[in-house]
Amino acid sequence: MSADQAVANGTLDVAVIGGGVVGCAIVRRLALAGWRACLLEKAPDILDGASKGNSAILHTGFDAPPGSLEARCIAEGYAEFRAIHARLGLPLIETGALVLAWDDAQEARLDDLMAKARRNGVDDVEPLSARALRALEPELAPSVKAGFRVPGEHVIDPWSTPYAYLLQAVENGALFLPRCAVTGGAFDGARWTLRTSRGQIRARLVVNAAGLHGDRVERLLTGESGFTIRPRKGQFVVFDKPAAGLCRHILLPVPSETTKGIVVCRTAYGNLLVGPTAEEQDDRERAAVDRATLERLRAAGEAILPALAGQEVNAVYAGLRPATERKDYRIAARDGLNYVAVGGIRSTGLSAALGIARHVLGLCEGLAGGAATPPERPVWPALRNIAEGRPRDWQAPGNGGIVCHCELVTRREIEEALRGPLRAQSLAGLKRRTRVTMGRCQGFYCTAELAAITAGRFARPIAGAPARDAAAGEPAERAHAG
Repeated sequence: MSADQAVANGTLDVAVIGGGVVGCAIVRRLALAGWRACLLEKAPDILDGASKGNSAILHTGFDAPPGSLEARCIAEGYAEFRAIHARLGLPLIETGALVLAWDDAQEARLDDLMAKARRNGVDDVEPLSARALRALEPELAPSVKAGFRVPGEHVIDPWSTPYAYLLQAVENGALFLPRCAVTGGAFDGARWTLRTSRGQIRARLVVNAAGLHGDRVERLLTGESGFTIRPRKGQFVVFDKPAAGLCRHILLPVPSETTKGIVVCRTAYGNLLVGPTAEEQDDRERAAVDRATLERLRAAGEAILPALAGQEVNAVYAGLRPATERKDYRIAARDGLNYVAVGGIRSTGLSAALGIARHVLGLCEGLAGGAATPPERPVWPALRNIAEGRPRDWQAPGNGGIVCHCELVTRREIEEALRGPLRAQSLAGLKRRTRVTMGRCQGFYCTAELAAITAGRFARPIAGAPARDAAAGEPAERAHAG
């Protein structure tokens, strides 16, 4: 029985709430384990919340609290990503990272950080003098005092990764329901009935991976919440592509108790990124940038790499991290409710997602009293590459020509993204699938052609009067390029 038949018949095994990277990884793991699973996302596309704005680093977990659930999930997620990324067509840009000390107090903490890394199983860290650091990264400011190298830290594609997870889930029987906001629910002792903007959905178990709204969803379903989300904003500055040649490694600060600090690194799309900040706020929906903070970020980047002073900024953005009142992840099963909460997944969610998914599968099996039967021949779809450093569609024949010249996105890539089970439902979704409008001109030259190509495809067109969404029966949010 397919997942959509299971929805119609009320025989779903698991409903996963929240289409961020963690929700996508969980529904993938459930589908590969043989569960009839469904992913519910209130937005038109996945990655509309915390997952759309991050630093795109595959972390080893060297600085995670030893013995914590976070450390375990990062280690397992890292190992699985390394094992499967090539089969899914996902890039892995092997850079390594340098942890840099800029004053005596930071230098004094390096030995403890390296000891923590070894307790977390990251035993290939190596201390480096200032001279050795400058030999590896000639553009580093001369004021660097010391540091160490973490060879296993790498850069990945933050958008293609969750799309690949969800696509594999769907190809193996899972169902994705966008524009499906959960408005309530009840558990009768055997099965959940969720009230949503697309009607009732019945499932034996519910997994709440709603990110920034996880505590609210938990109170909505159970009457109380075991955690409280405290949104933490991170602002970023993205430099134009020539700046990416200024460093080879991910440049990390000595982390504090609350944040990993400001990072400088290349991106999978050929830019150089500086950020994030760590700013507490109450608003869970809006992550605004402000000029003063962005200027401080730029100054911080230039203090690390002085040559950045002559580089152009390509874009700025901000994201929200779903922090809670505790540092560790807040993942727990509720006895007697067939319910699993997945909360407090902060900046390490991209790296830990596959490990979190394995942990959640174990919790679901405990609630259900056993495992399902995995598919005999699981499907392994491979995405078209949109990252730098590997062949891209603009280099292949028959691509229909380049539409977005800043990012070298072809008509064929755009048209493919508008088809299939995970077709783009908005300009923001199309951007995350192809890179359109994220280049130097920020869509100035290609938006008119994009509007023509996508005419009739989006609930809210790129240009012209808004249309109504046939599935949800109501207008969706206006897409934007930023």
